[in-house]
Amino acid sequence: MALLPQVIEAHYVSGYRIELLFNTGLRKTIDFSRWLRGPVFEPLRNRAEFRKFFVAGGTVCWPNGADIAPETLFSIRGVSERAA
Repeated sequence: MALLPQVIEAHYVSGYRIELLFNTGLRKTIDFSRWLRGPVFEPLRNRAEFRKFFVAGGTVCWPNGADIAPETLFSIRGVSERAA
């Protein structure tokens, strides 16, 4: 059975970039600016709000309820990627 990708660690890098560690051992830095539109994500354009992210349910979440599916984060090309 294939392992479903889940975020197990997240660290702020700079701007709207977060380094993620997945349960598969993959570590990648993702620029989240592409998602910062619409009523749920727009408030995260404020970097102070953006930096309040946390890991829950296997993905990156914010206090306002915003989150992105871990499969999406795993499948997109990161700014940098490497095996942990």
